[in-house]
Formats: sequence, C-alpha cells, structure tokens
Amino acid sequence: MPDEDRFILLEPGAARPGRVPLPPAFAVKAGVADTGGRLSLLEVTLAKDIPRHTHHLADECVYVLEGVLGVEFDGRTHSAPAGTFALLPRGVPHALRRASDPPPRVLQISAPGGWERYVEDLIEAGPAVLTDGELDPVKINPIAARHQVRYEERT
Repeated sequence: MPDEDRFILLEPGAARPGRVPLPPAFAVKAGVADTGGRLSLLEVTLAKDIPRHTHHLADECVYVLEGVLGVEFDGRTHSAPAGTFALLPRGVPHALRRASDPPPRVLQISAPGGWERYVEDLIEAGPAVLTDGELDPVKINPIAARHQVRYEERT
C-alpha cells in the first residue's frame, strides 16, 4: 500500500477500531495495521497501577498529557508530571503507577507495534487477570508471554 494511503486524521476523542471494543481508558490512535507493524500509539488513562514487568521485544515511550505518573525504573521511582517524556527500553524492568487523582492520562508508543493487540487480549480475559481488583502477574503472564512481556510475580 502506498504511504499516502496510510494517512489517518482522528478527531478529538476518536480511536481506531480494533478486534474488540476497548474501555474508555484506552484509545488506539495507530496500530500495527496502520504502521506496517513499526509502532503502536495509544492514549491511556492509567486506571490501575501496572506491576513491574519487562518488554523483551518493544521499546516503550510514555508522554504524560495530564496528571502525574509514577515511573519505577532501574530501582528508582520517578515522578512524571504533565509534559514529561519517558523512554522505557526493552529488556529493563519497570512499573507505572497512578500518582495523581484523577489518574494520569498518557500517550503510549511501542516500537515495534502490537501493544493494542495485547490490550485487546487482556480485555477479552476480563476479570480473570485480577486478584482483589488489581492486576495479578501470575494470571497475566500467560497472556503477556504471547506479546514478549513478563511480569514479576509477587513474593
């Protein structure tokens, strides 16, 4: 497909369609089908803390649009207010936390792409990936493994 045929212009609040409907906390702006697999771009409201995990294939970029994001990286926790950018390289464990109320809203880019497919898989799994309302690494890891992601299990 010629590059000019891949042009996308989304109105405010709009999202790309996917395999399954995503909750309002997730809006896919560009997915692998749009970018030839090179990247995925999502607008995410961090409704739940994301436990410590490692991406084994993709680099993750996060730009904070609103609120404050807590970023745990390399043994340190960083406070990331609106306007902050973080590059989370593949192979390095990290976690993301809600550090404001309302929760932070971010742009999340993964390269190569595919993050939207992982989110769709989690949404399809529903509450089965939760324990006491929180994401449970033991329950997420079978799904995450298909996307080259591994969550550290609680001890």
